[in-house]
Amino acid sequence: MEQKVVTFYRFADFPEHETWKPKLKKLGENEKISGTLILAKEGINATLSGPAEGLDRFIRFISDDSRFADLPIRSMTTPRPTFYRLRVLVRPEIVTLGDPSILPSNGSGKYIEPEDWNELISDPDVEVIDVRNDYEVEIGTFEGSINPTTQTFGQWAEFVDQRWGEERKKKVAMFCTGGIRCEKASAHLVQNGFEEVFHLRGGILNYLEKVAPEQSKWKGECFVFDHRVSVIHGLLDGKTKLCFSCRWPLADEDFQSPLFEEGVSCPRCASKLTTARKESLRERQKQMALARKRRTKHIGKEMPRQSPGHGPSCT
Repeated sequence: MEQKVVTFYRFADFPEHETWKPKLKKLGENEKISGTLILAKEGINATLSGPAEGLDRFIRFISDDSRFADLPIRSMTTPRPTFYRLRVLVRPEIVTLGDPSILPSNGSGKYIEPEDWNELISDPDVEVIDVRNDYEVEIGTFEGSINPTTQTFGQWAEFVDQRWGEERKKKVAMFCTGGIRCEKASAHLVQNGFEEVFHLRGGILNYLEKVAPEQSKWKGECFVFDHRVSVIHGLLDGKTKLCFSCRWPLADEDFQSPLFEEGVSCPRCASKLTTARKESLRERQKQMALARKRRTKHIGKEMPRQSPGHGPSCT
């Protein structure tokens, strides 16, 4: 059955966020919504999937609070469910920089619209930074961008110190999947003395939706945190697949390796898995095959929640 997928976030003063968890969980389950919703003192961050009408009612409930009115919601449809269940999480931050004192409301970078992005990143004086993690960058990025080679967003501050030290006069343009990490990262730079900081409004997803492929400076596919794994221009499903065990994107040659076993291991993780873990994954594959044969839903172990070195995140 066709599902609607929505992503949204909002930085806002939200001291009573914990009290929202039970009512959002109950409403979401009643509306058959799945995905992840993160609540923190600094706001709300969500990637959700479900029936269109149910999602609309769920979002209206949130938007009735003036702090979350007119949420910038990105939506798309997919022919299959993208998440197994609904998780409503209470966290110190809605995206984990590791420093809750950095708030975009105290100053952040300048938004750049997708239509103006190509011109900015073509400027030789601009350092273009991919704020995402290494496994995301591996399957696609903007031409000429710098990969910080981070495994988690929490390593961003360390990257900044290593790259620029005390230098604060650099002109920096940054991008991420949907915009939230850039908003937080740009706030970190601005609040630490950088003066010319820019970030792509709506992130890569907004760019892929609004910029024609023939005009694009994007190369490859864009990693997304759901069962689609990746998307391309027009937000169509990409072709990237992940290793079930380590969650790393698989290259064509990985499938030819003797270390690759469907649903069990790939060349990157095969030597790190215990015999017991491999047997457990093989049993899971067996049960999934039986479920497909019987045309029933496999409800055993769900897909690992984290991508490599990365906690729950949406954009």
